[in-house]
Amino acid sequence: MKIFAAQVEEGKEGKDGKPSVGPVYRNLLASNGFPSVDSDLNTAWDIFSMSVQKYPGNRMLGWRPFVDGKFGPYVWKTYKEVYEEVLQIVSALRASGAEPGCRVGIYGANCPQWVEAMEACNALSLICVPLYDTLGPGAVNFILDHAEIDFVFVQDKKVKELLSPDCRSAQRLRVMVCFTSLTAEQKEMAVQTGIKPYSWDEFLHLGKVNEMEILPPQPFNICTIMYTSGTSGDPKGVVLTHETIATFVSGVDLFLDQFEDKMTVDDVYLSFLPLAHILDRVIEEYFFRRGASVGYYHGDLNALRDDLMELKPTLLAGVPRVFEKIHEGIKKALEELRPLRRRIFDALYKYKLAWMNMGYKQREASPLADLLAFRKVKARLGGRLRLVISGGAPLSTEVEEFLRVTCCAFLVQGYGLTETCGPTTVCFPDEMCMVGTAGPVSVYSELRLEEVPEMGYSPLDDPPCGEVCVRGKTLFSGYYKNPDLTRESIIDGWFHTGDIGQILPNGVVKIIDRKKNLIKISQGEYVALEYLENVYCVAPIIEDVSISYSSVS
Repeated sequence: MKIFAAQVEEGKEGKDGKPSVGPVYRNLLASNGFPSVDSDLNTAWDIFSMSVQKYPGNRMLGWRPFVDGKFGPYVWKTYKEVYEEVLQIVSALRASGAEPGCRVGIYGANCPQWVEAMEACNALSLICVPLYDTLGPGAVNFILDHAEIDFVFVQDKKVKELLSPDCRSAQRLRVMVCFTSLTAEQKEMAVQTGIKPYSWDEFLHLGKVNEMEILPPQPFNICTIMYTSGTSGDPKGVVLTHETIATFVSGVDLFLDQFEDKMTVDDVYLSFLPLAHILDRVIEEYFFRRGASVGYYHGDLNALRDDLMELKPTLLAGVPRVFEKIHEGIKKALEELRPLRRRIFDALYKYKLAWMNMGYKQREASPLADLLAFRKVKARLGGRLRLVISGGAPLSTEVEEFLRVTCCAFLVQGYGLTETCGPTTVCFPDEMCMVGTAGPVSVYSELRLEEVPEMGYSPLDDPPCGEVCVRGKTLFSGYYKNPDLTRESIIDGWFHTGDIGQILPNGVVKIIDRKKNLIKISQGEYVALEYLENVYCVAPIIEDVSISYSSVS
């Protein structure tokens, strides 16, 4: 049996009221200790500024302008062009009174302006505070106040929500910069609130006429405070330092170096997960590290295929629902074929799957099947796709296997949280034994399971199951202004994720449950809500699931 993780400590039986803990696992690349980090890569600003020097003329950020009532082809800014605008934003921020340590909010959908504002924060040692595009005024109001945000960059569609009477904390803002332009009414509302409003071009001009130097961060400085939406209560502010993000990117370098297929400057990522989401943030950081390109979707997820065909990305990352829809679309197209063609497709599918299960790489398992059937699936995804990443929740085994076989690209799942700076486990490409799992632990993390007696999970049983606990060099510093929750979540250096995992004999992690994810129904039985959701979502006639319940004491 092939082993994918190194056990570096034995498990321990619980005693004196403490729970049992399972063995500690590390990535095979870290079996004798964490590898050294690239000495030139210490901050998020290093990631970008080094690539500007190496790849000034490479395409960096792409978007689709809206012209004559429709979205046109992608247009691009190079690394040098983005850098020059970032310096102008830095100068404008300093001219507006921004000093290292100030908190800067970014509120809106993914676009080049979002990233330029983020990089300006990095250049000036400011703390970037992303706001989810889908958050309402209540959460935005809380975060503006809790994070003590002084400056905000905002999408034109979100200005109304920011200046809403319900968003009382907007009164603390000093400067508001719109991604595009502001109406006269919006400017007047901002001024009445005590905010200095700028359009994007106005703010860049302010920087041009007030040139000032950058003030780069130190590794220990806070890079970003990412607020997680959570399931109850106020959002939690996850503090990530520059060193944490730079270390994660170094870990991705080491992980990918193991494989024959290498990332190149010609790779293109289609970004549609929120940039305020840690997965999209770290993927984009890595693309910037390699001098590759990021193209942003035009804003309508229901028309994502249009962006796929226009951009022709090599990397696609999404949550399971995105890939379930792709799976449903392919299945629907198959149902419209004549019976003979459907039988041929099914036969080719089983033939290629059999060879992949025997250890053959997906591209070598059946070139004939790819030519006759599966190249059409790849064409529906733009035609150049090389890697698909699913995260955020477990992807069903049925959908994962189907897409591994048919999309003519690597498909991997990962598991992680904002608190772990993104994926803390990730699957290997071309390893069919990892289907249905989240893969082994990442390069700069350690992982173990902890007993959850009330749910019957023990890491010393066979199979070992328990709460997933993580420590290492890519862990968050704590929850902003919430030391009690930090102490509750990080115990003896181990972050308790709240997720229930199982470690397979080959060292691979499988997420099987959520701690406290059970409800007691009126008959006195316990029901797992996530399991019900996964069962119902497989049905093609179901778009989404909402389960409501009430407890009676």
